[in-house]
Amino acid sequence: MFKFWKKKPAEEHGEAETGKPEAEQPAQADQPGLPAEAVEAPAAIAAEAGRSEADDDSSPTPQPVAETLVAPKRSWRERLAGSIFNRSIGSLFARKPKLDDALLDELETALIGADVGVSATTALVDDLRRRMHKREFADADALLAALRADLVALLQPVAQPLRIDTTKKPFVILMVGVNGVGKTTTIGKLARRFQGEGHGVALAAGDTFRAAAVEQLKTWGERNGVPVVAQGSGADSASVIFDALQSARSKQLDILVADTAGRLHTQSGLMDELAKIRRVLAKLDSEAPHEVLLVIDGTTGQNAVNQTRQFRAAIGVSGLVVTKLDGSAKGGVVFALAREFGLPIRYVGLGETAEDLREFEPAAFVDALLPASLGSGDAAAS
Repeated sequence: MFKFWKKKPAEEHGEAETGKPEAEQPAQADQPGLPAEAVEAPAAIAAEAGRSEADDDSSPTPQPVAETLVAPKRSWRERLAGSIFNRSIGSLFARKPKLDDALLDELETALIGADVGVSATTALVDDLRRRMHKREFADADALLAALRADLVALLQPVAQPLRIDTTKKPFVILMVGVNGVGKTTTIGKLARRFQGEGHGVALAAGDTFRAAAVEQLKTWGERNGVPVVAQGSGADSASVIFDALQSARSKQLDILVADTAGRLHTQSGLMDELAKIRRVLAKLDSEAPHEVLLVIDGTTGQNAVNQTRQFRAAIGVSGLVVTKLDGSAKGGVVFALAREFGLPIRYVGLGETAEDLREFEPAAFVDALLPASLGSGDAAAS
């Protein structure tokens, strides 16, 4: 059941009411750092309704089909087999190439093309070239093994799953990110995960700029029996989340997950709103939010890097969730993010069901992206 609250005047929380915000602008392809615009719908529910994530703005309240929720959990390799990283690097080594500088030049091109980024790629290839010239590799297979080890080592420091501090009650998680990255979907999946771990959970529908986001969050709440605090479209987001924190505290719930608006991150208005949410939460809990999770779309490449840079500078980010890594994602942006920011990667999205939101496992991720060996037979999945 949902818990609806009357909107409190912003003055009660020490904030000036800013009025109803302007209509959300569509993303433009030529603007830096922006993914293709899409409205996030609960991906598990979208799948149950026979829709893809690309269609998730067509209906805010899709009809569920329960069987999808109990679909068997697929392996990392199954989920990432179609990635551009897997195909490009796999096909390169599938040719059983000669161990020389030409191979490293091709590898460098493939890594940059898979969104690993210039900085991370240069560091990786320069190290492999140095070791090759010192004759550390007997053949290309040995170089492949060294590449795998280097990639895992790059990711290992950022593989830090979210751990709920039970001394902070409720533990407040603020979800941020631009529209289309799967933020609302991720919140629904997190609620399901936290419930499975035995936590009492509440959700705050703080993305008041999009009526669809509020309805989607209510759908997740109803499905999982999680209370959702919401107000009308255009309500003050900080007020909604403040009310939600009051409610969660009164009910002695363990976790509050708050959605936020995802207008263009290049607009100062969004960052100002997020800063206001921080200030308002501090009136009830000086340490809240305890976690700020930035949701990043793994298909957007270097745009994801731009978004991370700007959100971290404006609001502070304590962890990342990288979504949509299955299917057409290049996959390499995870390495670029690890190299440039070193922020903990809390979860990754490998599919549409709730079970496909996984804790990040560097070895499993890298093994899924690379062929096992030159003669493994799974090198080139085109």
